[in-house]
Amino acid sequence: MYAERVLSGMRPTGSLHLGHYHGVLKNWIKLQYAYPCLFFVADWHALTTQYDDPQGIEQATWDMVIDWLAAGVDPAQATLFIQSQVPEHAELHLLLSMMTPLGWLERVPTYKDQQEKLENKDLSTYGFLGYPLLQSADILIYRADKVPVGEDQVPHIEFSREIARRFNHLYGREPGFEEKAKEAVKKLGSKNARQYGQLRTRYQQEGDAAAIERAHALINEAQHLSLADRERLFGYIEGTGKMILVEPGALLTEASKMPGLDGQKMSKSYNNTITLREDEASVTQKIKRMPTDPARVRRNDPGDPEKCPVWQLHQVYSDEACRDWVRQGCRSAGIGCLDCKQPVIDGILREQAPMRERAQTFLDDPILLRNIIADGNQKARTLAQETMRDVRAAMGLNYR
Repeated sequence: MYAERVLSGMRPTGSLHLGHYHGVLKNWIKLQYAYPCLFFVADWHALTTQYDDPQGIEQATWDMVIDWLAAGVDPAQATLFIQSQVPEHAELHLLLSMMTPLGWLERVPTYKDQQEKLENKDLSTYGFLGYPLLQSADILIYRADKVPVGEDQVPHIEFSREIARRFNHLYGREPGFEEKAKEAVKKLGSKNARQYGQLRTRYQQEGDAAAIERAHALINEAQHLSLADRERLFGYIEGTGKMILVEPGALLTEASKMPGLDGQKMSKSYNNTITLREDEASVTQKIKRMPTDPARVRRNDPGDPEKCPVWQLHQVYSDEACRDWVRQGCRSAGIGCLDCKQPVIDGILREQAPMRERAQTFLDDPILLRNIIADGNQKARTLAQETMRDVRAAMGLNYR
């Protein structure tokens, strides 16, 4: 039985914005006090789409880690590290690639979605096809049982569970398991044995969950099977055995409620962001220039807060009393749009003030930042090496 452990990572995209804070970092800060946490920079993952222009990845990594620390991620509570500095990730990825059916990678939902979104980029590469497997290696190497993700990332966690199951099935079982399982299949009778083989193929190659259920029913209906043979048949199709790699669970997180400056989701691709450490004058100007309800052409025109992007920011930064003031003042034209925007400006600057202060420590002393990451790399690597010892032993690669 392995201890509870949380793992999460982010691609290095440079300075983070308030959407990252409200969508990811606030959750990390809460989790670091509840569980042992590992948070890593997924710099190899950045290469899956940035392979032709990797020059900015290193600087983007340091900028992003400073933002993590500025937001309140505490290296005394969580392990912070860089993926490429723990080479065991690559070793596990390679070994897992030997036993991962190609069809499993091709059916990951984001594979075709990303190719369509980034159609100007050639993503017909092995690295891009294999990135869900690298993601699985990132998780499985730390035997992390909790991975905080949004709804759209749940299929990636399920994929990692299937990989762990398949690995444990292939390498974590009794000596002679394959032969014993095949003998148990024969005891089903020729018709049922043939059906079992077809169901096993459907699950192993296509990940068909219905095939597992039908196979279970087939085994349970079979007469004259010993308990040991039943377990072998379940394991042969499902992938049970000695727990070498832990099946992770998805820790569902709420989607960020942080809107961008134009009312859409805050995103660099929409050019509608405020960064975590953006200077006060820039934040103030950006909010003042935000579009408002188009019905309010003149100061004395009444408006509707529901039609104004600024109102969405009030949902994040204002209390109920302030929101009542906005609703009444906007609809009666009792306040102007600049009046309405001021509490939002104040709220954002108040949120950012401690972030700027914490970040300054690392900007003044970059060695401190490097030391935190070096320490985290070493802690992460120690855990990764433990897993790889077991993986190599299970696969007969010990050479001792």
